[in-house]
Amino acid sequence: MIYHQIDGAGPPVLLLNGIAMTAASWQPVAAALAERFTVVRCDLRGQLMSPGTPPADVGDHVDDVVELLDDLGVGAVHVLATSFGGAVGALLAARTPGRVRSLMSVASADGFTDSMADEVARWREATVRSLAGPDRGVLSDVLEPVVYSPAWVEAHREERAVRRRQIAALPQRFFEDLIGLLDSAASFSLHDELGAIRCPALVVAAELDGFIPRERCRALADAIPGAGFRVLPGAGHAVVVEQPEAVAELAAEHFGAVTG
Repeated sequence: MIYHQIDGAGPPVLLLNGIAMTAASWQPVAAALAERFTVVRCDLRGQLMSPGTPPADVGDHVDDVVELLDDLGVGAVHVLATSFGGAVGALLAARTPGRVRSLMSVASADGFTDSMADEVARWREATVRSLAGPDRGVLSDVLEPVVYSPAWVEAHREERAVRRRQIAALPQRFFEDLIGLLDSAASFSLHDELGAIRCPALVVAAELDGFIPRERCRALADAIPGAGFRVLPGAGHAVVVEQPEAVAELAAEHFGAVTG
């Protein structure tokens, strides 16, 4: 079973990570939601707390998530997912409609584009260099300008320095598994399955996202029957880190409208 942690009480909410995230990255969002919901966080296979060779197909993470929910005795959940996790969340809603009460996808897309592939190739090369060289903080140097907004980068210099040291100190297995996750990103294609989603859905784009083109977020919303679409101003791709209060507020509103 993949790593998980549970906080709060109330209707269950499942949080699904971006590709280089870990469950701890959600802490401010999870803390806010735990006041009204039972919040389940997990690391997908190949992420920090669930080490191991990740599946080559992004869709295979759906089976892991269903197994987790079964083991926890959880039936249907609200899903809050970002980036890579947004693909997993959308496939979960499409393939197992009885398990997803509602979906909120943040900074994710309807499929993998050439520009996204080029960026992921840069991340992979930085991960390889981090493994090979004496300074594993190289990965942080490459990711930050793309995933964070310029204003956030400037305002959080000390925090960024701490995070760089933390990334540099991560075990070798993290970088090896991240390469596998990055290699699997090319399998990220949702076009043929999004029409099967029947739960209430909200797609949220980040205004200053340096990785996911806004039109791809919009296309994701357009392909899900009845989905809403919002843009969070001033936010970079790592919007759940930059604007956790806004993300939690939107999620609580969306999920609450379904839960009643």
